[in-house]
Amino acid sequence: MTAFSNRIAPEMPLAVAQLRIARDLHQAEAALDEALVRQAQLLQTMVGARRETGVAPFLGQDALMRLLKSQQAMLDAGGELARVHGRLSTISLETCGGNDACPPAALLEGTGLDAAELAAVPEVA
Repeated sequence: MTAFSNRIAPEMPLAVAQLRIARDLHQAEAALDEALVRQAQLLQTMVGARRETGVAPFLGQDALMRLLKSQQAMLDAGGELARVHGRLSTISLETCGGNDACPPAALLEGTGLDAAELAAVPEVA
């Protein structure tokens, strides 16, 4: 008996749900990377501005330290998101036979959907 055997009628095929989750997961991973890059740029700008304007050497040190704490939080979030990814991969194996490859093209195999058709599938609230 599977975890889904007590459902009456699924509203969405598992393959479509798997594709949507994979799409959103990859977007979340990319967003974390983008946030880290932007924070690193901010750090560089802040230190550069302090140096180039000739202000006191430790002016804004508290803000720099808070920014570094924010970066550490992003790195921690990335680790947790990696754990989410791993767990979802296990769930995918258990429910759909899984996907060995994570790239979007591999996720489309065997679903009968191409990328344009997947994008057109309405979101389920």
